[in-house]
Amino acid sequence: QVQLVESGGGSVQAGGSLRLSCVVFGITYTPNCMGWFRQTPGKERDRVATIWTAGGSIYYSDSVKGRFTISHDNAKKALYLQMNSLKPEDTAMYYCAATYKSCDVMKITATTFGYWGQGTQVTVSS
Repeated sequence: QVQLVESGGGSVQAGGSLRLSCVVFGITYTPNCMGWFRQTPGKERDRVATIWTAGGSIYYSDSVKGRFTISHDNAKKALYLQMNSLKPEDTAMYYCAATYKSCDVMKITATTFGYWGQGTQVTVSS
């Protein structure tokens, strides 16, 4: 059974940094595409960053470009999100996602991802 487990969330002041981690259990082969999404109450789940694990192509949403960095470690079956210069508007529940489907990191949406973590809360205070 595939299981994604996130960690690294917490509370920080604006301008601070956090590093989210996501470890994937129950798999033999690395998913083709992995990503981070975030969601606030009453709103849709928004894509933050996605990565094609085999080719290295990466997408960032405009709101995080230049501040966040997505990376992965195939050997550890892990996905990371380094978040710098955090802003109060980054406050959300962050979810890790994975899929074995074809991956166009520029176009892929939440509905394509079949595997999700339970989420980790990030709170940024001003």
